[in-house]
Order: sequence, then structure tokens, then C-alpha cells
Amino acid sequence: MKAIRVHENGGPEVLRYETVTDPQLRPGEALVRLAGIGVNFIDVYRRTGMYAVPMPFIPGTEGAGTIIALGDGVAGFAVGDRVAYEGPLGAYAELQAVPAVKLVTIPDGVATDVAAAVMLQGMTAHYLATSTYPLAPGMTCLIHAAAGGTGGLLVQIAKRRGARVIGSVGTAAKAEIARADGADETIEYSTQNVVAEVARLTGGQGVDVVYDSVGKATFDASLDCLRPRGYMVLFGASSGAVPAFDPQLLNRKGSLYLTRPTLGNYTATRQEMVGRASDLFAWITAGELTVRIAHEYPLKDAGDAQRALESRRTAGKILLVP
Repeated sequence: MKAIRVHENGGPEVLRYETVTDPQLRPGEALVRLAGIGVNFIDVYRRTGMYAVPMPFIPGTEGAGTIIALGDGVAGFAVGDRVAYEGPLGAYAELQAVPAVKLVTIPDGVATDVAAAVMLQGMTAHYLATSTYPLAPGMTCLIHAAAGGTGGLLVQIAKRRGARVIGSVGTAAKAEIARADGADETIEYSTQNVVAEVARLTGGQGVDVVYDSVGKATFDASLDCLRPRGYMVLFGASSGAVPAFDPQLLNRKGSLYLTRPTLGNYTATRQEMVGRASDLFAWITAGELTVRIAHEYPLKDAGDAQRALESRRTAGKILLVP
């Protein structure tokens, strides 16, 4: 089969399109022929070495396609089923052997590429708004990168839960996208002071929670946007890792809470994972959640796909197609 492999850390140029041996099924696994592969910042972190992975490796943890073979002991799935997953490394390929416990069946009302696009970012948005800091009517949240793949879904889910949403974006075009997704107000951080605008929009009170996937470039401002005892939810680092700081800072800024969640801890059981995915699929089928696919690249052009992701020029999900 064809796959992308990384032999050394570096820029997008280290993503090599190669012929590799087909996966060998182990008990409890299903062999999936992939039709769509999600491109995510965690792929970039592994490529650059921010997250260490033994070399060589096939990147990618999110995909969707059709089961073409089953290993011993697999129940609840059949050859020909359309399935999606998030978690096991190795998705930048034509085929992947996936533990069946990580698979969810794609319902008839959801396209395969949409399923591939929603597993990681959709379940991330789901746990952020429903579990990490459960939003409710009367609450106000600030969402950075509000027109991005995760940001756009988080805006929509936050509005479903009745929260007031302030979206931070880089351009006027992205502000329009965030508002179309339901953001009540938007701030263009390239021309506006985010802290000052949040203070103006909240009457000086600050927001209840900041959902920050950007990291280094926004972290300090995010803390300054919170009300006393507000929640700083740092769930990404697209601009780089946040430098070390004295926790006393949280005291000085109002007894703030800081958490650094990750999806794996919010899909730790199959029941929890299937519950989140089922919610997303139900909302998509009902037309209540829009999954925006920004661009689909051939698998061989994975480097270009990651360059587009890192540039933050796109609004929505980037997929690879074998």
C-alpha cells in the first residue's frame, strides 16, 4: 500500500510518500480501506518532535472508510461497514488496522468524508463544551480560532447549550464564518485588542471560560479576559508551547483555574467515545451541526496539507484522500 512516513523530525518536507507493507491484522482489529483522513495539529506536533514518536512512523490518528477484513474476536462489525475512528497512529495511508473498540459505525445520513472530518475536532469540541467546562444559559465564553475546524464546531455546540459566544479570529472573512456558525460577537485580533474588546463586551466583568487552542501567542491575553475564578482551558498550541510561569499568576489574576485537557482522557471508555460520536452524528443528520471541509488533498500531498494547516489560512477541516 501507499502511505506517508516520517523518518526524522522537521518541516513538511519530511513527510515521504512511500510504498509500505500492508498491515497485518491482529485479534480484535479491523482492516479499514480509508476514504478520508483527518489532518490535525497533533500530526504537526509529532512531525516536528514536540510530541516524541519512535521513527519511522506513519502519522495521523483520524480516518473513515470501509472495513475489508476482520481479525479474530471482532464482534459488532462486518466487512463492508462504513466506520470512522480517532486514536490509533497510522492513518496517513491507504489501509489501517484499527482496534475495533476504537471504531464507530457511520450512520446512513452522514457522508464518509464528513465522518472523517468530525471525529477528532468534533469530539474535542463536544468534551470542551459539555465536560471540561459545561456551558449553560447565562454563561459567556471566548473561543480563539473560532473559524477553524475545532473552533467552528465549538461555536455551534456552545450555542446549542445556550451560552453567549465571543469568537476571536484573524480576518474579516473569518469573522463572517464565525458569526454564521452562531458567534454572538467576533474580535479580529489582527486589528483589535482582544482584552479591551472582551472587557467592553462584558461590561468589564470578563468571560466565564476561555477555550484556547492557539497557546503561546494568546495565553497571557486569555488569562486577562477571564472573570475572577474563571476557567482557562488550554487545549492546543498552534502558535507554540506556552512558556513556564509561576502559578502565583493565577492568584493575582483572580484565583483562576487552568486546565490542559486532551481528547484521550475524555474518550477513555468505549461508552464515552461512542456517546460523543453518536451525539455529533445525530446533530449532523438533523442538520443541527455543520461540518465545514476546507480542502481535500491527495494523500501524496500531505506536506501541502500540513503547510495549509500551519498557515492558519483555512477555515474548516483539511482532509487527505488516498
